[in-house]
Amino acid sequence: MIRSLILGALALVCLSSPAAALQLEPYKDDLFAYPGILKTGDGGDYVVVDYNEMRDINGRDQVPERRVKQNYISLQPKRSQKDLVVMTDKGPLKVMTVGKLSGASVITIYLHGQGGNRQQGMNDFTFGGNFNRLKNLMDRNGGLYITPEFSDFGDKGESEVAGVIDYFKAQSPQAKLFVACGSMGGSLCWKLAQDAETSTHISGLIILGSLWDEHFIGSAPFKRRVPVFFGHGSRDPVFGVEKQQAFYQTIRTSAPGYPARFHRFESGNHGTPIRMTDWRGVLNWMLSTSR
Repeated sequence: MIRSLILGALALVCLSSPAAALQLEPYKDDLFAYPGILKTGDGGDYVVVDYNEMRDINGRDQVPERRVKQNYISLQPKRSQKDLVVMTDKGPLKVMTVGKLSGASVITIYLHGQGGNRQQGMNDFTFGGNFNRLKNLMDRNGGLYITPEFSDFGDKGESEVAGVIDYFKAQSPQAKLFVACGSMGGSLCWKLAQDAETSTHISGLIILGSLWDEHFIGSAPFKRRVPVFFGHGSRDPVFGVEKQQAFYQTIRTSAPGYPARFHRFESGNHGTPIRMTDWRGVLNWMLSTSR
């Protein structure tokens, strides 16, 4: 009788306790750790990272900016990598994927910038092997990584990416989905946030060396407190760091306690955040923060 009561109580505790948030297992964390922190603020949400081209490009790459040293990568994700055409309600769309096409534990989508294509985010060797790390993090943790092709950075491109999101979210309805946007791809991140239907599928936005959009304030994802991460180089000649930092602060002051983080790569250039951002740190923060 006593044993039955104890088991029943344990069952009630298990039913009433929320499931622990997924956390990505470590993968080459020592190699991809930030080389140094120069400053922190906003309770740790604002971080200034020490960046040095000679160390972080020439010291990391076998061929600078073209091929990272072998110890930074693993080609294990090639086993599940696919180049597909998926049929969405927007028509057939080309995508590259790594990981589980259905029943994924987590989904990350990368949207390239001007002059890029779906292959950029699948390149194992450029950007210091950082895309390869993201592929491994998704593949080794039962997740799905997607890099889609799209027509432009306007309404048509947004509708195409929305179709990709809707399609793959339907295959893994329980997975949290994060959208990472590099450079001009950020315009699509902000447009997706305004999409009444697709925005409900998004659990986090990752903005890398990109632009800002004041319309995000007050949007549905903003009201849901969807976490936003900004990575930006202090010498970015395309999108000035001060304006992006000002937008980050606007988000924080508009909604105190809003889950937003800004990592400034001191002396970094336009592409530095894509090379240097700690994917595991960012995604684990979002997994534990997003609803």
